[in-house]
Amino acid sequence: MSKLFDQIKVGLDESLEEQLAWLDPGYGSYRILKKSVDARQQTPFWVYRIETFSPNENTVPETFSLEVTPAPPKERPLIIGAGPAGLFAALRLIERGIPCILFEQGSMATERMKSIAGYWRYGKLNPVNNVCFGEGGAGLYSDGKLITRIKSPFIPYVLNRLVKFGAPEEIQYLSNPHVGSDKIRKVIPPLREFLKNNGCEIFFDTKVEKVLFNGPKVAGIILSDGTKVNSNRVILATGHSSVDILKHLLQDSVNIEGKSFAVGLRIEHPQKLINQIQYKAYADHPSLGAANYRLATTDKKTGIGVYSFCMCPGGYVVSSGTESDGIVSNGMSNYKRNSPFANAAIVVSINHEESFGKDVFAGLTFRKELEQKAKSAVLAKGGDKQFPTQSVLGFLQNKEVPLLPSSTPSGCVPARLDSLLPETIVKKLGAALEKFDRSMPGFISPHAQLLGVETRTSCPVRVVRDSETLQSISHSGLYPAGEGAGYAGGITSAAVDGVRIAEAIFAECQ
Repeated sequence: MSKLFDQIKVGLDESLEEQLAWLDPGYGSYRILKKSVDARQQTPFWVYRIETFSPNENTVPETFSLEVTPAPPKERPLIIGAGPAGLFAALRLIERGIPCILFEQGSMATERMKSIAGYWRYGKLNPVNNVCFGEGGAGLYSDGKLITRIKSPFIPYVLNRLVKFGAPEEIQYLSNPHVGSDKIRKVIPPLREFLKNNGCEIFFDTKVEKVLFNGPKVAGIILSDGTKVNSNRVILATGHSSVDILKHLLQDSVNIEGKSFAVGLRIEHPQKLINQIQYKAYADHPSLGAANYRLATTDKKTGIGVYSFCMCPGGYVVSSGTESDGIVSNGMSNYKRNSPFANAAIVVSINHEESFGKDVFAGLTFRKELEQKAKSAVLAKGGDKQFPTQSVLGFLQNKEVPLLPSSTPSGCVPARLDSLLPETIVKKLGAALEKFDRSMPGFISPHAQLLGVETRTSCPVRVVRDSETLQSISHSGLYPAGEGAGYAGGITSAAVDGVRIAEAIFAECQ
């Protein structure tokens, strides 16, 4: 019978197998269930959760086999968006024996990458084929981080399926699982082919103009060329930047509400500095790799939080806008995390109701205004596609200073970010940076700089759905899914949300 061992501490230069031989003499094999690094002390060490097996035990890996419905629906469910929520909704549906149709306004990953490269290098934006739109969704260029704070029984399934299509097996046990932007792009094509060969019809470069309703019920969709596709089930997985379809839904009286979100700037440090702060004397140890961090602080009087988001060790700051008159910052890193820079968003939470009242789209308007200001700041300096940039010291001292080296392929121009953002946000960011420097001495550094603006942390609206059926509370058959509908905040949570909706549809077929 297998045995479980938790909190096994192994030094950086020690052997896990030697520890296991002492804990379970004569074990035959083992499986890593969890692995993390504890760097809180002067000497970092690995922490494991292990399952050991006797020499005669058969250790068959979990395959997550699923029951297939005997009665698939007559009308195939329609899925709008090929991001994590849409792709995993499709995957779970076909594994449950339910054929479906998926529509994506952008291109397949290989073509999409060409458009993105042109945007980063030359500022040529394709409005339907960019960092946010296209096969794989925003997650395709958001570092491939699979870290999530949600608790769900579907997380192991999502990670298992990513491994099935080419992701590293280690994502199933690392405490901070990471595929990398380069490797996650290679997972998408085999996933796509599996979907197409097993009952999912996929249309790329096909924009869904709006959802069709018959009274309070879904009737299908209409494409931008006027084609109508009928169905009584539509999964809305359009991502955090598809504003047009949200406006159409509001016009059709779909219940939508404003949602709290966060905005701020992206901070960039030399990766060596972050390694030294986190790992101290062990900063160059070959087994540790690029160090990360997670920082947060909350004002006890106002409840306003400031926190790090989408931290990218050994990464790059990349331009992620979807409109030509704005600039948006984001971060990514490849599997090896070997860029000489580390970056993360430092964002301030915004309570939608307190800031905007009942105006559903006020958060989207505010987001757009900040992005347009960022673009104007760049144009004022004679730039076009670059980021407005200011050193951390310059930001805290309210002055413009020379640029520092950066990882971004789009380039930088000097700007007064402390004047670009609203004063209240600037003050919150400044206070948080000083507090973060107390937690991580050296975080405020002459070598650190800020790039603007970070506005797409999540969608500032929510398409309200029933907590049990996962359907819109105003229109049956509409399944709001993932980040764009206000129910996820990353690759894993969005994928899990797509799986949940597929399971809800499967349950209806029983």
